[in-house]
Amino acid sequence: MPDPIIFTSVTPHYSLPLLFPGQAQKEFYVNEALSLLDSLIHSSVEGMATTPPLSPSEGDLWLIAAPSQDSWAGFEHHIASYQGNAWRFIEPKPGMRVFDKEQGQFWLFDTQWSAGSISGEPQGGTNIDAEARATISELVQVLKNSGILPRN
Repeated sequence: MPDPIIFTSVTPHYSLPLLFPGQAQKEFYVNEALSLLDSLIHSSVEGMATTPPLSPSEGDLWLIAAPSQDSWAGFEHHIASYQGNAWRFIEPKPGMRVFDKEQGQFWLFDTQWSAGSISGEPQGGTNIDAEARATISELVQVLKNSGILPRN
């Protein structure tokens, strides 16, 4: 895997390279920024995995699960972007959301990736009120985990 390129002047959130007056090879800096933006804007990932797929396609995005292995080792929770026949790793920021094409759901990043889950519906019995309240509480928690409602 090639060593990552270190830029001296970058944006604060996603380290997009910035140009400076008299910059040589401007196209390199601009292309680097465009490649990162292409991976970040309205991201949809193929799925979540611990190892890279055997035959990735150009532009594939994956969420890296723990414990990461092979060329993904040490990049848990990052987004792996396959560009130019190499993997690039993007560190997610809190509040980032991606759509998982494999699962058909959104993932929200805080300190790790989380997704809402389906709660059960109240069943018959003598304690319908208690079951309904429990189900409503579960639904509220799912909405919080999905980033639809605030977590606190």
